Amino acid sequence: MNDPASTRALPDAVLDAVVKLSVRTIEDARTGQTLGTEREGTGIVIRADDVPGEDARAGTLILTIGYLVIEAGSVLLITRDNRVLSASVIAFDHATGFGLLRASGRVTDHPLVLGDSSSVREMQPRYFVAQEGAGGASAAAVVSRRPFVGYWEYMLGEALFTVPGRSEHSGAALVDAEGRLLGVASLWVGDALDQGSALPGNMFVPTDLLRPLLPHLIAHGHGPEPARPWLGVYTAQDDSKVVVAHVMDQSPAQRVGIREGDVIIAVAADPVATPREFYERVWAAGAAGTRIRLRVLRGRLVLDALVNSIDRVEFFHPWKVRP
Repeated sequence: MNDPASTRALPDAVLDAVVKLSVRTIEDARTGQTLGTEREGTGIVIRADDVPGEDARAGTLILTIGYLVIEAGSVLLITRDNRVLSASVIAFDHATGFGLLRASGRVTDHPLVLGDSSSVREMQPRYFVAQEGAGGASAAAVVSRRPFVGYWEYMLGEALFTVPGRSEHSGAALVDAEGRLLGVASLWVGDALDQGSALPGNMFVPTDLLRPLLPHLIAHGHGPEPARPWLGVYTAQDDSKVVVAHVMDQSPAQRVGIREGDVIIAVAADPVATPREFYERVWAAGAAGTRIRLRVLRGRLVLDALVNSIDRVEFFHPWKVRP
């Protein structure tokens, strides 16, 4: 995938700031069945000059996509010049999907600067930069920017979508010609244009979401806002219905009897017809720990379920970030 001709204008220092992450989870990781217990992806060395204490530690702060490092027991990173360093997870933010790590030693003297992802316009050429084993750098085009709704109780008000699609995308960087970081790759999607036609591409979480969170993430391991209530259901939309596609084992939803195939028709007294409406109603109810009343259609029966929500990160006990 690495295309030297199409990436000739990319500053060489950008490639030095991109590393391979090799992750092993804790024993009995609850994410092991879906994400695997051994994971590989990309990490991006970033600057945080405006965060107290970061100047002296420049070149060690690693940004990636959070699902790579959730429930991590050990993390190794491999630099472009084949040095192997250990790293510790210092923050995870479920609302955005970002994960932060601290390397045990300096990775590069040229960490990437956070760019202005709000300035990105459709059809602008950019660069997709993954660690070399995942394809390295290639040209990319941003083809749309729009909200993204994930089935795992995840939603972004705006995400960036690029083509061509790349399969080994996890944690990769989207950068401009000056090497400024615009987004972190999260997913492969089949509808990058979102116009009813198939066009494989990738979804990136914009770095503008990171900038206001970064000091708090570094200092406390999580964002400044109270954790959202989490129920543990995967959802799908069927016409104007929110269908439960899966219920996580030992999750709050499972404990009150929510089942695969149930149709969620309301949160409290508010009807819902899409996963987006469902998330908005749940998150508007209060912080994690709030009791969420769901009205569920099961066959011909209409049932009420009172779910004791939790912070999603607490579900991954005993994993925790390490300062």
